[in-house]
Amino acid sequence: MIIEILVGSSVSAIAGFFLAKKLDDAKYDVLVAQAQAKAKVIEHEAEMLLKNAKHEIAEKELEVKKKYDEELGKIEREFERKELLLEQKEKELNELIQEQITKDRTLTREFKNIEKEKVRLAKQKEIYESKMKEAEKLIERGAGLTKEEAKKIVLDQAKQDIRGDMAHIVRKAIKEAEKNAKKEAFWVIAQATTRYAGEFAGERLINVVHISNDEIKGRIIGRDGKNIKSLESTLGVDIIVDDTPNAITVSHFNIYRRQVAVEVINRLVEDGRIHPARIEEVHNKVLEEFESKVLEEGENVLLELGLGNCAIHPELVKLIGKLKYRASYGQNALGHSLEVAHLAGIMAAEMGGDELLAKRAGIMHDIGKALTNDYEGSHVSLGYDIAKRYNEPPEVLNAIKAHHGEEEAKSIEAAVVCTADTLSAARPGARREVLESFLKRVQGIEEIASNHEHVRLAYAINAGREVRVIVEADLVNDDEAVLMSQEIAKEISQKISFPGEIKVMVIREVRAVSYAS
Repeated sequence: MIIEILVGSSVSAIAGFFLAKKLDDAKYDVLVAQAQAKAKVIEHEAEMLLKNAKHEIAEKELEVKKKYDEELGKIEREFERKELLLEQKEKELNELIQEQITKDRTLTREFKNIEKEKVRLAKQKEIYESKMKEAEKLIERGAGLTKEEAKKIVLDQAKQDIRGDMAHIVRKAIKEAEKNAKKEAFWVIAQATTRYAGEFAGERLINVVHISNDEIKGRIIGRDGKNIKSLESTLGVDIIVDDTPNAITVSHFNIYRRQVAVEVINRLVEDGRIHPARIEEVHNKVLEEFESKVLEEGENVLLELGLGNCAIHPELVKLIGKLKYRASYGQNALGHSLEVAHLAGIMAAEMGGDELLAKRAGIMHDIGKALTNDYEGSHVSLGYDIAKRYNEPPEVLNAIKAHHGEEEAKSIEAAVVCTADTLSAARPGARREVLESFLKRVQGIEEIASNHEHVRLAYAINAGREVRVIVEADLVNDDEAVLMSQEIAKEISQKISFPGEIKVMVIREVRAVSYAS
């Protein structure tokens, strides 16, 4: 019984052992299968990651290659452009060199021709002198007088004629001086004042606004050009945004409006916020500041002239300051008015008039030019109306109309304003048109002198009041030089219109050169 129990237990144990082992083997196989499945998944994911990484690397390589090709293309294009530019410059340089070589050859030929001409002229001079000596001998035989005797008779007669002419001229000059002494004194004062040269500015039609970088240009233009359209309509100017680096051009004939536009654009660029509402806000603020600025400018001008206590209406003071932003024939209106005021004050003081009243009329004579851009009518009528409205003295009103010939000058103050206005506008360099006519006059004087025979060089100096003529000393003697100066002076008087007088100086220069060896 016991044995049977032990045997049964052993059998059961052995059976359980084998059963447990079989179960463990089955569980192990399952775990192995699961592990293999996970390994395959991980291997697949690794393959996908590797594939993706390779794909990204290929894309990066393509992108880098594309950028490299673009940069290489830019560099190649820039190189080609530089190469073409260099070739062009080299071509221009070669042309200049060739042109210079041609000029040198021409000058060499001309120099040789001049030397030949000098030799020919020297021979002709010898022939001329021999012929003159023969003629003198024939004249001496025919007249029964020697050369010296004939010369003495002619010189004596010339002295008598010249003496009579000189006496006549002196008497006439003294009589004229006595008759017109006061008039001539005032004329001298007016001539002296022409030496006053106040500053003036030649104004242009554009202003350039400098910006830090070209990216701001896009913001100024705005989406679909919205910002630049708003700027042009608000400011009333033309704004040009082109390829010029770091620059925007503002164009308009009204200088005041251009200056306001420049200030508005500068502030918008500095602030960075550029849109229609901000443009209008900044524009209104700048307009207020400019109104205060022109008033301050006008007050400073009146203080400079000594008119600070003359109770001039603030609106007129503001218009005086606004003249700074107005130009006529390239001459700044405020600079011109200041010059006229100073000149008028000087002349009125010399003539016994009211110096301050003359300055007041001088600074007001072109006040209408501050209104011509905004109102219809001439600057004379506009200036007269505004000055009359603010109760300016009758002398000032008369000067405003008289300086353009619409009325006769009725006072010393009005008369000196007319004179000062002419002097300021007519002096060389004040206005572009006057400068051009002045240059033409000087050029004409030089051409007249140069066209005379045996003249080597002629040039005008002292603002065209004197012309110096250098002649060939070998071909012109002292007596002929005197005659030539009179002929040139007479021809200038006939062909050239000029104020005052022009001094003609003919110069003979002899240079003796020797070499020690």
